[in-house]
Amino acid sequence: MSPGQAFIPYGCQSIDQSDIDAVCETLQSDFLTCGPKVEEFEQEFSSFVGAKHAVVVANATAALHLAMMVAGVSSGDRVITSPNTFLSSANCAHFVGATPDFCDIDPATYNLCPAALKNMMGNDVKAVIPVAYAGQSADMPSIAAIARQHNAVIVEDASHGTGGGFTHEGKAYKQGGHPWADMTVFSFHPVKTLTTGEGGILVTDNDEYAHRARLLRAHGITRDPATFQGLGSNNPELSEQGPWYYEMQDIGYNFRITDIQCALGLNQLRKLPSFIKRRQEIVSLYNKAFADVSWISTPSTRHPDDKEHISWHLYTLQIDFAALNMSRSEVMLALREKNIGSQVLYIPVYLQPFYRSTFGYDEGKCPRAEAYYTKALSLPLYPKLSDEDVEHVIATLISLKSDTI
Repeated sequence: MSPGQAFIPYGCQSIDQSDIDAVCETLQSDFLTCGPKVEEFEQEFSSFVGAKHAVVVANATAALHLAMMVAGVSSGDRVITSPNTFLSSANCAHFVGATPDFCDIDPATYNLCPAALKNMMGNDVKAVIPVAYAGQSADMPSIAAIARQHNAVIVEDASHGTGGGFTHEGKAYKQGGHPWADMTVFSFHPVKTLTTGEGGILVTDNDEYAHRARLLRAHGITRDPATFQGLGSNNPELSEQGPWYYEMQDIGYNFRITDIQCALGLNQLRKLPSFIKRRQEIVSLYNKAFADVSWISTPSTRHPDDKEHISWHLYTLQIDFAALNMSRSEVMLALREKNIGSQVLYIPVYLQPFYRSTFGYDEGKCPRAEAYYTKALSLPLYPKLSDEDVEHVIATLISLKSDTI
């Protein structure tokens, strides 16, 4: 380990005293869960991204699961997503009995490729889940044009992209607040751009989707008299609908989140623009330092104007390990010796043992995703990373090849 240098993880939450105070205030309130902070967070988040509805849940996996259920995805349907993602983007389709399928990526942005998607579409495709890898949106307008020709629902997995956006024809859009997705999902895991500890949210402009998502996140229970169906009894004592009355109208789940977490989320949301600004500054420092290093390829953006809108959850390089004469494991260990954490994100999902054995997927299904994976390495990126820490990361990585110019 490098003496005198504190360990620099690849990702880290940004918590200050104002976050702690917000949580403590809620701990001293009348509600720890199912209270006013949940609704307040939903309202502020939906307003921030520009969506009509927000349904906050225990985690982004739950939000994706809800998206599949409210969209009516079921057995016999196919759901296409990117292989360059966390498992949940595909698992959510299997949760409801559908077949997860995988579309190759764009080699520049590492996101789902519209041209490849076009070749995979068919009438059995019920939903498409584009992933905003590292915080950068996929080409949502092009993807929507293809998916909607087949009446497929579009669920934007923006788990990496909270607070970010993109440009189209000179206009800026926020993830979750544009017309090319039917629903958008965000993650509030600690390494993401905003945290509630664990948590996720589904946003949509569709009234029915939002209503169904709220119902299904809490056991399928409703307490709204306007929606009551009755218990089917002619016995007045059994059929009385007093102030205690509720109905379970569908089989739901316990996907709820606490007021404690939402209090943290509210305070984090108010700092989100400054978090993103710092992430963008760090990415600029990395890009400038690595621009002329022959064995490193820095992340590309879909459009030059997108740079000021991307929230940058991850900073992932493509490294020519053969040119460096080191394996990826050796590089990670060398960085670790200098107190620098790194990560590999992601193994193509369809190569996981479960997907190989269950669906028969094999190597070669998405060649560009596989090629990307063999060279991918994510460096530290989070708001409280100092310029000195960034320079330490840069200098250490470049020094691994003595003749680098």
